[in-house]
Order: sequence, then C-alpha cells, then structure tokens
Amino acid sequence: MTELLQQAFEKASELPQEEQDRFARFLLSELESELRWAELFSRPESEDLLERLADEAVAAHRAGLTRPLDVDEL
Repeated sequence: MTELLQQAFEKASELPQEEQDRFARFLLSELESELRWAELFSRPESEDLLERLADEAVAAHRAGLTRPLDVDEL
C-alpha cells in the first residue's frame, strides 16, 4: 500500500462509523466502475466504436453543430 493511500485510510478511520461505511461504499463503487471500463475498453469492438464516435464528433464540429464548453452552465 502506498503512503498516500495509508494516510487516506487513517483519516477515514477517524470518521464516525456511518461516514466510514459511506466512504467504503463510494470507494468500492469507484473501483468496480474502473474495472468495468477497463474491461469494456479492452474489447476489440471498442476501438472501432470509439473511432466512429470520434469521427462523428469531428464532423459535427466541422459542420458548426458544436459550441465551446461553458463550465458555468454545468
């Protein structure tokens, strides 16, 4: 375990039990999500899909169908 991760767990252990459980559920959910994404991106068909989506995005931008991202609108 890295020193930073150890520090994070030590800080989390100081939280009330309910908060510790909430943190643990969040962390486990994030780890599971990362594993799912890694598995999806490792599939051969993912490369073709991502390439097609990128081509569509570039075409939409060139056609004037996009606008700059305004973080204040999020």
